Amino acid sequence: MQIYWTKINKIIEETPEVRTYLLDRPEDFTWQEGSHTHFALEGFNAGEKPNRGLIRHMSISTLPHENSIGITTRIKEQCSEFKATLRNLEVGQEVAIFKTHSNVPLKREDKNVYLLSSGVGLATFRPLVLDYLERADNVNQIHSLNIDSSKQFLFTNVFESAPDKKFTSQFVDNRKDYYEEVKNLAEDKDGLFYIVGSDEFLVHNIKALREQSIQPEQIMLDKREQSMAEFLPVELAN
Repeated sequence: MQIYWTKINKIIEETPEVRTYLLDRPEDFTWQEGSHTHFALEGFNAGEKPNRGLIRHMSISTLPHENSIGITTRIKEQCSEFKATLRNLEVGQEVAIFKTHSNVPLKREDKNVYLLSSGVGLATFRPLVLDYLERADNVNQIHSLNIDSSKQFLFTNVFESAPDKKFTSQFVDNRKDYYEEVKNLAEDKDGLFYIVGSDEFLVHNIKALREQSIQPEQIMLDKREQSMAEFLPVELAN
């Protein structure tokens, strides 16, 4: 396993609780849209066994051509030791990344794509939208729906509707409006539905989509194949 040690080159305060850490990109490090990585703080591998308290599974919110590895995360006032340590890091300090993989690359199957996310989960979809806006081949259109009760919506410069490019973006701040819109989107029985958020969020969205006869193969989760069965057990067995 290759571990890349790299420096923080910029810290962006997206909202009072959300930060993006931009990391220098090692020469031989590459990734695709929808990727996640293991993001670790100094000392995580100092002992005989890795200190899992200093490692988190994070989405990469940038594309390779942006030449920085973006890690966007919410850090609340009351937070874990990992987040508290991360909050105190400064530009120039080192972090580690390893085991990078994408479960949700943009499928180009001449279908409509729907991106369903909660809060900072939008970070996973930022690279998919940028990739689509640069090259729309074999994607009919994309619609993004994000719920954030804080009303401090992220990446509004990217998630801005562009009708000429067949991209629409919608933000809501309450569950009622959100799930009503999910139901409306699910009227497209041939669409592809990507979901990113907490496990509870995934379960509720899958239930809403399945009730509208959306099939398991139309639902993309940011989960490894072995974890998918936890969310779609009956369907995957058929």
